[in-house]
Amino acid sequence: MPSPSTQTIRTEVTSCTHDNLQSNASESMASLQAKTVLITGCSRGIGLELVKQFVRLPSPPAHIFASCRSPDTAHELQQISKDNPSVHVLKIDVEDKTTIENAAVQVEQILTGSGLNLLINNAGIAIKELKIDDVTEEAMLSVYRVNTIGPLLITKRFLPLIRKAAQTYGKDEYSASRAAIMNMSSKVGSIDDNRSARYYSYRCSKIALHMVSKNLSIELEADKVMVVNLHPGWVQTDMGGPNANTSTEDCVNGLMNVMATRTKEHNALFYDFKGMLIPW
Repeated sequence: MPSPSTQTIRTEVTSCTHDNLQSNASESMASLQAKTVLITGCSRGIGLELVKQFVRLPSPPAHIFASCRSPDTAHELQQISKDNPSVHVLKIDVEDKTTIENAAVQVEQILTGSGLNLLINNAGIAIKELKIDDVTEEAMLSVYRVNTIGPLLITKRFLPLIRKAAQTYGKDEYSASRAAIMNMSSKVGSIDDNRSARYYSYRCSKIALHMVSKNLSIELEADKVMVVNLHPGWVQTDMGGPNANTSTEDCVNGLMNVMATRTKEHNALFYDFKGMLIPW
């Protein structure tokens, strides 16, 4: 287990930073017209806000599959689902293959032959080691299972539905409206940007996630399935804390804008929520 000097946060979001996002986002978001979307980690924070903003799109998805580890205690998410029949609350624990399989069966039954346009792997965990003495094998493995293996296994299980969406969309293009996988990462997963050390398990898990995305982008090139890494930054969530300088709403507004404007040239790359390219 992590040492007492280690900060441990189990979260269903990743954090965010930057401001002044509203100016051009509405127009760009209008171009995000995925008919079916699956988001992990939706009980709070960025995942919950993603659900809210998808519902408010000019052309909202016909089906928004919002998953979390404990649906029974996700009261705000459940209320959104009651108010919006398009929102389906699913149980997915990224460390539990049975919950992934059960959720996939539910999605397949609801879609009745249709595909899944957009998968957003948002759920994650952070164990913030402040120095090497805090690092443990257990912590490294735990974070890797959630942040790297979890998104990979979820993508693997839902890939037939994503491929089906790509085949039936009707346009030969790379877009989040057609068929895409968005992996929520973090700038701390950039080797080039590392100036402060610390956070061994979290940094390593996100770097590994980037390689997952690159592999997928190559393997799925024939299907024209887009794969993009996103950096939300530092936001006012359970992970980011109250001192973060960006609200969850502004952050997700930016993320929605970025997703709406990614094309083939952005495939397999890493962007912050203002659309700026992040070096590896």
